[in-house]
Amino acid sequence: MSDFERLKALDLPAAHFAVFGSGPLLVRRIIDDANDIDVICRGAAWEKVQTLGPTEYLDEYDVTIVSLDDGRLTFGTRWAIGDFDIDELIDTAEIIDGLPFVRLEHVVAYKEFANRDKDRAHIAAWRAYDHSSSQTLTK
Repeated sequence: MSDFERLKALDLPAAHFAVFGSGPLLVRRIIDDANDIDVICRGAAWEKVQTLGPTEYLDEYDVTIVSLDDGRLTFGTRWAIGDFDIDELIDTAEIIDGLPFVRLEHVVAYKEFANRDKDRAHIAAWRAYDHSSSQTLTK
């Protein structure tokens, strides 16, 4: 089962979460792989996620997460890098293959801010991507 299929199987309320980080690039095949799938949550989605696994406080980012499937799925109520309005990210998410994904302009803004090696590589891949394509993973 793919990470996206596993996320779908959790049956979280779509109005209360969205895939962020590298996930929106992965689903569009802009990148080939991601270390994990990062999911921002609020309300009912966060309440449900906390029943699925233990919460963990990450001191370096001052954020609490729930990590499932050996870290393949990571959930949190805020984004630790940059200044993002989680409600806006979730409310404006695009539904792709039945899951909400943060819009690419927000993903690119985050990756430009983080400016790590992988982020620079992801931005280069995004720039080379055919933005008129609707190619997404359907596994």
